[in-house]
Amino acid sequence: MSDILTGNELEKAVKKFAEWELSENEKELLRIVEFEEFMEAIDCVNAVADIAEDLFHHPDIDIRFTKVTFRLTTHDVGGVTAADLEMASRIDNLVD
Repeated sequence: MSDILTGNELEKAVKKFAEWELSENEKELLRIVEFEEFMEAIDCVNAVADIAEDLFHHPDIDIRFTKVTFRLTTHDVGGVTAADLEMASRIDNLVD
């Protein structure tokens, strides 16, 4: 089981992942990505699903036409962990 990142660790992580922000309760990282077309958004979600299966770490995903919101948290420990940072990195590599 992963340890929750807190304090300086969490602050450094948020700075490292500039496109991500920390939720108000500091238990999730979130990023909104907007695409030109709906099918681009769906293709991205499908690619993220493949990554999530490989890592066995699954983001919460909300699709609103061309806008996709990714929320990362490690549900079983109730906060942001190294697994979420790895997932954020993989999502960034995919969409940037």
